Amino acid sequence: MTFLENLISRITGKYQRTLAYRLYRRIGVIETSVPIVSFTFDDAPRTAFTTGGDILKSHNARGTFFVSLGLLDLQTEVGDIASTEDLLRAVKEGHELGCHTFGHLDTWETSADEFIVSVEANKQALGRILPGMRFRTFSYPKSEPKPFIKRRLEKYFVCCRGGGQTLNTGMVDLNLLKGYFLDTRNNVNIDEVERLIDRNSSCRGWLIFATHDVTDTPSPYGITPEFFGKVVQYAVRSGALLLPVAEACDRLHVHLKECINSKS
Repeated sequence: MTFLENLISRITGKYQRTLAYRLYRRIGVIETSVPIVSFTFDDAPRTAFTTGGDILKSHNARGTFFVSLGLLDLQTEVGDIASTEDLLRAVKEGHELGCHTFGHLDTWETSADEFIVSVEANKQALGRILPGMRFRTFSYPKSEPKPFIKRRLEKYFVCCRGGGQTLNTGMVDLNLLKGYFLDTRNNVNIDEVERLIDRNSSCRGWLIFATHDVTDTPSPYGITPEFFGKVVQYAVRSGALLLPVAEACDRLHVHLKECINSKS
């Protein structure tokens, strides 16, 4: 990439992030006596369910798998995607399935109408696999969301997660909660992650970790089992509650709802 291309990319990215974070916000306040940590996996690669899920299980914790059901059983850049059996096992073990669109659409490059069609298709596919189950939470694929997409998703989900590499504390946007990606592309290190967990404890906030594959040879979007295990172990030692995203939101729901109503 040339200097000019890099500059244009950075300017475009900043523009997108500014619009995404400033418009169509659904404001709430994080207020909890106990800090909360959620572990989430995007795209649903099989190693997230097997290795990642087993690491969480070994610490009596459960996570959230944001699935694009149109990708099931396919090979992608994050490895083999999960099968129906992987989903059924995860639900049986108490994990949450969240929505990531049916076709894994780029949130910024897709029209709002097309995006909602993919959300609906994912919902219908889940109903065929697990009758009666519904998605309650969402994570944005690939990029920050267009503001119109944020607005339209509000009626579908109790909360939606993005990136941002920080925790959620104080006033938050339920349409675009902050997530911290554990992956090789961000060059994360355990000291930095432990400091963030400590900060979450002192602030009594809500820290949402995100990754993709969990394997000894991860993609740029994944992490090794050793690193992931260290993060989970430190989160447990911090005294935080380790909850799937929907359960964390339920725990905060009463206060958040009061705050939202007062802002409307």
